[in-house]
Amino acid sequence: MSFWEKVKDAASSLSADLKGRASRYNNANFKNATMAICALVATADGSIQPEEKRKVAACIGSTDALAAFDSKELKGQFDKYCEEINTDVDFGRVNLLRVVAKLKGRADETDAAIQIALIIANADGVFQDCEKEQVRDICRTLGVDSKPYVN
Repeated sequence: MSFWEKVKDAASSLSADLKGRASRYNNANFKNATMAICALVATADGSIQPEEKRKVAACIGSTDALAAFDSKELKGQFDKYCEEINTDVDFGRVNLLRVVAKLKGRADETDAAIQIALIIANADGVFQDCEKEQVRDICRTLGVDSKPYVN
């Protein structure tokens, strides 16, 4: 199975509940936080290659949970956040986690955003240790126990 097929399978595995909940979150905080999360997970190993970036962006565009948003706008925000991390990993991560923190205390939005992170992390069929640690950091930022999401 190709990487792209795995991405499509992961994206379509979202439950109907997550799709319905995420479509209600048509707001800037949710959009920006989910794109920051996608960039954090995609760059968890320290960098993101152009081909990998295109594939993740395609996954974002095909994820029904984000259908309420303009796909070009999502891609632009994702690209911006990836560039921020590529320019300065440490400060980029800090800034993106600040964007993510804006969802703290919003249980449904937090859960939906973490589910999207898991889709990106598992898109290639392997949930790498560096991706797991990134999801744990995201959960800590959101004030959520990571155990239900990461073993």
